[in-house]
Amino acid sequence: MSRLRSSFQEMPTLFSIDPAPDEVAATDGQQPSYIRDHRKRLRDRFMAGGAQALPDYELLELVLFRAIPRRDVKPLARALLDRFGDFNGVISAPAARLSEVAGIGDAVICELKVVEAAAHRLARARVLRRHVISSWDSLLDYCHTSMAHRETEQFRILFLDRKNTLIADEEQAQGTVDHVPVYPREVIKRALELNASALILVHNHPSGDPTPSESDISMTEQIHLACQTMNITLHDHLIIGRSREISFRSQGLL
Repeated sequence: MSRLRSSFQEMPTLFSIDPAPDEVAATDGQQPSYIRDHRKRLRDRFMAGGAQALPDYELLELVLFRAIPRRDVKPLARALLDRFGDFNGVISAPAARLSEVAGIGDAVICELKVVEAAAHRLARARVLRRHVISSWDSLLDYCHTSMAHRETEQFRILFLDRKNTLIADEEQAQGTVDHVPVYPREVIKRALELNASALILVHNHPSGDPTPSESDISMTEQIHLACQTMNITLHDHLIIGRSREISFRSQGLL
C-alpha cells in the first residue's frame, strides 16, 4: 500500500485543485455547500500533505469526485473498500466486478482505470532501461503495483542485457486462479530473439500467499537448466503475493 501511495505523490495532475468542468457547473445552486466544502478540504489536505495525509477512503473520494460531481461519494468509497479491501484493490479490480457495486457506472470505472494505468506507468518508468540489480526496490514496487491484486495468475519475464539493464518486460502467459502454463523452450526462444543475457521470472499468486508450489519449483528448475545450456543467467524468480513477495534466490531455491 505504501508503495502505491508514494507513486501518487508524483501525480498531482490527476488530483488538481481545479474542479472538473461539470463540477463547476454543478456549484451553481445544484451542489450542496457541505459537499463543496468537504471536497475543498480534502483537496487542500492532499495538496499540503500528499497521499500520506489521507486514509484510503479519502484518497478514493478524490478520484470519485471527478466522476460524480454532485453527490456525497464517501458511502461509495467505503462500499468499494469493503468489497475490494484497500485502495490498490479497488483500482486494480476488473471492470466487470466494479460494475457489480451499486452506484458504479462507466464514468467511475474509467476514472479508476486511468489512475491504475498512471500508477503502472510511473512504476515501470523507474525500472525500464535501468540497472535492475541496483534498482531492486523499484523493481519490487513495479511488480507489486502491476500484479499483486490480479485475480488470475500471470507469468512475466524481465529480459536484461549484459549490463543487467532491463531491455524488455513481457507477459509470457496468463492462467487460472492457481495455475499458469509456462514452457521453457518459449522462454529461451524469446530471450535469444531479444539478445538477452539474463532473465528474472515473475509471477503472482492470486491467493495472496507467495509461498512457491512444487510446480513453481519444478518449472523454475527446468528454465534454469535451459538457461545454463544457452549461457543465459537466471537471476531470480519472484512470486508476488498480496502484501509481500518471495525470492527464489534469497530462499536458496535457485
